[in-house]
Amino acid sequence: MTDNIYKPPLLFGNGHIQTIFPMIFRKIALVCYKRERISTPDNDFLDLDWSTAGNKRLAIISHGLEGSTQRAYVRGMVKAVNDNGWDALAWNYRSCSGEPNLKLRSYHNGVTDDLSLVINHAGQKGLYKEITLLGFSLGGNLTLLYLGREKPDPLIKKAVVFSVPCDLKASVKTLSKPVNRLYMKRFLLMLHRKIKDKMQVMPGMIDDKGYDKIKDFKAFDDRYTAPIHGFKDAYDYWEKCSSKPFIPDIHVPTLIINALNDPFLPESCFPVKEAATNRHVTLCMPGSGGHVGFISFNKKKLYWSEKQAVKFLNNQY
Repeated sequence: MTDNIYKPPLLFGNGHIQTIFPMIFRKIALVCYKRERISTPDNDFLDLDWSTAGNKRLAIISHGLEGSTQRAYVRGMVKAVNDNGWDALAWNYRSCSGEPNLKLRSYHNGVTDDLSLVINHAGQKGLYKEITLLGFSLGGNLTLLYLGREKPDPLIKKAVVFSVPCDLKASVKTLSKPVNRLYMKRFLLMLHRKIKDKMQVMPGMIDDKGYDKIKDFKAFDDRYTAPIHGFKDAYDYWEKCSSKPFIPDIHVPTLIINALNDPFLPESCFPVKEAATNRHVTLCMPGSGGHVGFISFNKKKLYWSEKQAVKFLNNQY
């Protein structure tokens, strides 16, 4: 067996265990952020968390739905790249840094304008010869969408993404199944808190009346995501912001890692055909790993996903 093949620890092969265990029990020490707040063109702000050591290469990390730079999977990746010759910039989406943003708009699977702003800001510092993009779940979809739909910054040389719901409509349908009820309730609860925060910041512009009737992302996106961000409805949002159709247009070496037992991802979220027709894209589909899981127990406390990212970035994959 090589390091390119993931073998879960004993008793950790189940996709739900792989998904839930790191969220609850994984702790990452020795990561010290320096926060920087930047302004957006619409007079809002983004909070960026830097972990630097004077390297000439930078990894920009995008988190998942209702995540932040404090999540263990982000901090674990920050430590992994720092230990292997890369500075790290983990950015918080609007309202994900612990403070509500100033505008009605928030974040979603297609906010490539905010990602582009972060990349341009980092590149304009003149400190880096190379930038790589790392993304998890929603952040992975956002990264692929940016690379395939937009004109990437010339400094971007590689990308690695994990657990990507690249077909949003199909992924939402999968998350709505009874077996995933726990995840859905958790996401909707966290999103409700964001709505309540915005009600305090901008009373009268948004409300949560009847929120208890929202049971899935279809209802949430129809009521909030789509109208606030200029989409006709949830279906329009999912269609325009799914990264799968844009994978053939990616021209930066990109590694996609989606576990076959990921409880969030149906078959259509494994872009086999799209990757096969693009020499720049490598699709890795380990049999196990869960959603943003890939648990490993070792002296360096590196998860398998972090090892793969470092190997790919350092041309050892």
